[in-house]
Amino acid sequence: MNEILLSSDESFSLVLRLIAAVLVGAVIGWNRQIAGKPAGLRTHMLVSLGAAMIVLIPLQTSVSHSPDAVSRAIQGVATGIGFLGAGEILHESAEGNSKPKVKGLTSAAAIWITAALGMVTGCGLWLTTLTGTLLVWLILTVVKKLERLGVVHKENGSSSQ
Repeated sequence: MNEILLSSDESFSLVLRLIAAVLVGAVIGWNRQIAGKPAGLRTHMLVSLGAAMIVLIPLQTSVSHSPDAVSRAIQGVATGIGFLGAGEILHESAEGNSKPKVKGLTSAAAIWITAALGMVTGCGLWLTTLTGTLLVWLILTVVKKLERLGVVHKENGSSSQ
């Protein structure tokens, strides 16, 4: 775990991690922006940057560089981001229909994974960052196209994710 820790003289690494977190958020946010979702480019960039900054705090300030401090920061982000994601989910009931239609689950999941990628980027785990970003992009673009072609069936109630 020592490879993710930062000393106070590693300014270049710190800046690189923060810029990379913004870029990771931009990749996901751009996809949501062009889909016309409320949480778009800026929101995802900020979520990723914020998550990276939160995990960087114990990496820079912990005298003993305790893995527990990083773990607590990660747990806090993972819990807190749920509130932002919950704001993306909308329940609608059609008139005369008691079955609610849920919208925004994919957008909420995108916010959640953006935070996770921000944390991974903040820790400097570059292969995980790149692989995770690529996989999210593939899921949000390629799988969406497969759904439209009928190759993959859409999830129930999530037709306009």
